[in-house]
Amino acid sequence: MPDLPATLSSAATLRKRLHMRHLRLALALAEHRSLRRAAAQMALSQPAVTKALHELESVVGTLLFTRHARGIEPTVFGEALIRYARVVLADLDALHDEFAAIAAGEVGKVRLGSILAPVPSVLSGVINALKARYPHLHIVMQVDTSDVLVQALRQDALDVVIGRIPEGTVADDLDFEPLFEESLAIVARAGHPQAGKRGVRLASLAGYPWIIPPAAVPMWQIIDQTFRDNRVPLPEDIIETSSIMGTLPLLADSDRIAVVPGAIAEYFAALGALAVLPVAMRGRLVPYGIVLRRRRAATPAMRLLIDAVRAAGPGAPQAVTELESLPGR
Repeated sequence: MPDLPATLSSAATLRKRLHMRHLRLALALAEHRSLRRAAAQMALSQPAVTKALHELESVVGTLLFTRHARGIEPTVFGEALIRYARVVLADLDALHDEFAAIAAGEVGKVRLGSILAPVPSVLSGVINALKARYPHLHIVMQVDTSDVLVQALRQDALDVVIGRIPEGTVADDLDFEPLFEESLAIVARAGHPQAGKRGVRLASLAGYPWIIPPAAVPMWQIIDQTFRDNRVPLPEDIIETSSIMGTLPLLADSDRIAVVPGAIAEYFAALGALAVLPVAMRGRLVPYGIVLRRRRAATPAMRLLIDAVRAAGPGAPQAVTELESLPGR
């Protein structure tokens, strides 16, 4: 059970009395789990750190750390403070970077996280067009699953995510704008025995070894339902991975079959690296789109990227490569 406070401080009190030194103290204590080691890091005496912690707990209105023989541990309220302290200090780092970019005549920096599907179908065109128009725009891109990306967004390691809010996630601190549909495709190497056939049944593929995403990934539910609807048992020889760079060489060197996003299948099939097998997948994934931290002001670089992604969405009035709706240099 969490330690319940007698009286939590109001938002006005926090704005007035909570200072940067309090946040730095919380992070030092979180890192070291020791008053003595936190004091050494902050170049303070241990009594001074103890006094500062009491002051911080007085400001917040509740116990933030519990003391025990091995050191200290954050309470549930302490964990919340630590999480927000990391975000605030990361935002200050981002502010410094933006100041430096403005001083150098640059547009700024945006840290983008994306699931795999939109990389060839949407983001390659968006990013290339943005860089052609704004060559000094600094884009850092991470490709991963939505659960990893959303966690990074919450920790302020990313500015914008193109993905989904994972099912069951409490998303009070996030904004989601759905934009794109995603289909799935069954693929194999170009020289696979089933490649090029017009009529392929799922039952005829079940005897091959497969590559599928882990059960925690939304794609897995569609795969499982497709096998159930066709009354075909799941293959026994399975490798689980969400990595396309892991999947491609495994397919190239074997007769394995894989399930990948439709846009990825089309991209690599056009390059001759994959063959799309004509077996329909039952159901569609929920739409993906733009995920942002709620109440976080967008930087100019974030706005450029967000507007460009929206312009690439279905029903957008102009092509991505034109980007006429974006601000000038």
